[in-house]
Amino acid sequence: MLAVNMLVKWKNDEETSIERILWLDRQSDLAFVIDVEANDFPFAVTISEIEEGISEGFATVLHDDPYLRVVDEDKLSEKERQVRDKAWELIGGIVTLEPHIYYRKERAKYIKAIADKSGVSSKTIGNYLKKYWRNGKTKNALLPSFYLCGGKGKEKRIGSAKRGRPRQHVEIIGEGINVDDDIKRIFRNAINKFYYSSTKHSLRLTYELMRKEYFTEGFKIENNVKVPILKPASEIPTFWQFRYWFEKERNIKKEISTRFSPKKYEHEYRPVLGNSTAEAMGPGSIFQVDATLADVYLVSRYNRNWIIGRPIIYAVIDVFSRMVAGIYIGLEGPSWNGAMMAIANAAGDKVAFCKEYGIEITEEDWPVHHLPEAILADRGELEGKNAENLVNGLHVKIMNTPPYRCDWKGIIEQYFRTVNLQYKSITPGTVDPDGRERGDRDYRLDAKLDIYQFTQIIIKCVLYHNNQHYLKSYNREEMMVADDVECIPREIWNWGIENRAGKLRSIPEDIVKLHLMPSDTATVTPRGIRFKNLYYCSPLMLKERWTEKARMNGTWKVEVCFDPRNMNYIYIKDADGINFEKCYLLDHQVRYKDKTFDEIQNLLAAERLKQKKSADSEAQAKAELITEIQHIVQEAQKAAAATRDDGESDAKKKRSIRANRQAEKLANREKEAFELKKETPKGLAPVVMLGGNQESLGEEGGQLDLLRRKQKEALRKKDG
Repeated sequence: MLAVNMLVKWKNDEETSIERILWLDRQSDLAFVIDVEANDFPFAVTISEIEEGISEGFATVLHDDPYLRVVDEDKLSEKERQVRDKAWELIGGIVTLEPHIYYRKERAKYIKAIADKSGVSSKTIGNYLKKYWRNGKTKNALLPSFYLCGGKGKEKRIGSAKRGRPRQHVEIIGEGINVDDDIKRIFRNAINKFYYSSTKHSLRLTYELMRKEYFTEGFKIENNVKVPILKPASEIPTFWQFRYWFEKERNIKKEISTRFSPKKYEHEYRPVLGNSTAEAMGPGSIFQVDATLADVYLVSRYNRNWIIGRPIIYAVIDVFSRMVAGIYIGLEGPSWNGAMMAIANAAGDKVAFCKEYGIEITEEDWPVHHLPEAILADRGELEGKNAENLVNGLHVKIMNTPPYRCDWKGIIEQYFRTVNLQYKSITPGTVDPDGRERGDRDYRLDAKLDIYQFTQIIIKCVLYHNNQHYLKSYNREEMMVADDVECIPREIWNWGIENRAGKLRSIPEDIVKLHLMPSDTATVTPRGIRFKNLYYCSPLMLKERWTEKARMNGTWKVEVCFDPRNMNYIYIKDADGINFEKCYLLDHQVRYKDKTFDEIQNLLAAERLKQKKSADSEAQAKAELITEIQHIVQEAQKAAAATRDDGESDAKKKRSIRANRQAEKLANREKEAFELKKETPKGLAPVVMLGGNQESLGEEGGQLDLLRRKQKEALRKKDG
């Protein structure tokens, strides 16, 4: 599905262009786009033309957006802020006047009014607008580092040399031709004849019909049919040239009136142009985000005997259709982190998200993967630096509940009440609203579900709500009644996509996450990148030998982003604001794999508590160990004092170490030798050695005694 801010790459006749979708109105089959590599203003195209190009392979949707950058507000220089804010002060009030701002005459009026008031030239204001549109419709698109080079779009004097991008394989297909006044007249005739008609030919078919009628060099007869012979490709203008001049001279009123009807333009199209956002509300106009405390107690995935309390359910709902756009289940109270995760989920791939929880769905089951024009939330959850990143980096408005639309708050509150009713009666560990009588079992002890299983339940509830739940209190407008639209969120959503000006915005999921993920500080250590007592590694860390540097020069800090739902990875943002370094959880941290941030922190807290509880017993055990060691030492000292030989000098004692060691080794070998069914022979007794006097009570003892005496005699001879 096409969405605002998507990049579409076109390729034809060895030429390419990249266009960003700025505005959509499916009801009138109209879109406004801008060439991101040119210096032109936006132009109008038909939605069906874009979709046809994609289906036929002439166009592709780019999932990566190289023109969007993730910028940390804290790291911007004062000069960068000043340049951005100055530009935004000039154009911020008119970029929302869609689609008026995309029409040349209307846009000229707005630009002139701003120029007269501010003293800034109209050209500069126009350049700010083009930069804003080319680089993703965000405030940060106006930063000086976003300037793109390009000299396209200016009308040049026609000469003999071929203008434009040189073709590949010129030697085969030729250079091509320039579009002169004669070619332009052919273009106009073809557009009036084939395009501005009730036949509703696509622009590409119009081009093919024009080529067949105006660019031939004769005819031939095949099967009694007169077939035109086209001129060589080098003598015919390309589709890109045709499209360029069509866009420059396009007449929207004429197009809608001729291709549809004058009545359609007057009664359906013009009101859309003049209505405000609230009046032209459709899918993506406003998402509402809120949180509620679930009525169920959960257990830990590490130890199911641990009760971890009640989770927080975060939900994002499209105000127009009541479609649940995103969810997040966490353990922290209502906060930015939770709201952020829900918003990121709203912009993410739902098929992949559900698969993480073992639930298989199709794109049609949950077709929301976009950002809205505005988000309605409590002030406490969306404020400060985090909200600035959302506004400046992703161009999403932050709204508080307006006094005249207090019912908006009730939309999501009613949803939470409905969800609680769906799982409460059949889920163990649910809260009893009537409290407990004396002697009743504590319902908290009945907790059986962990956070993973509870998230599965909420996903199932969302799928039911979006696809089957009938909205009894939803007031259908007249057109919806005429089209017999069922009051089911998905049906309302799909109808709105087709019949309302599009406000949904498509931004690559990675870019959204980098803007929304919470950030914190990690430490590079000899053991890896330590974050929240977890250790990570990355290709860059290995390549640049960070661990070795940390061992030699000491640790240092790095700023990271992380997804609280899964701590398998953390991310280090590059200075360019586009790329990032992915860090992987080390293998020996396997017990934390696939666990949420809350679960890991609960485990670490439990282990710290257990450690504190065992501190007294450990201290007692250490005291007993020291006492036992001291006792053994004292016994050894007593034995040494009793057998002390004052007749030997210290020097002789030291010289006898080697011989004593040899005798001890022999004794240990005899003692430690393996013997199965060992029996003590009668008449033998163990050898007892006391200083230099040894008493032989057996054959083995006599041998040892003899060896000892021989060793001493050898030493005396050596000394003498």
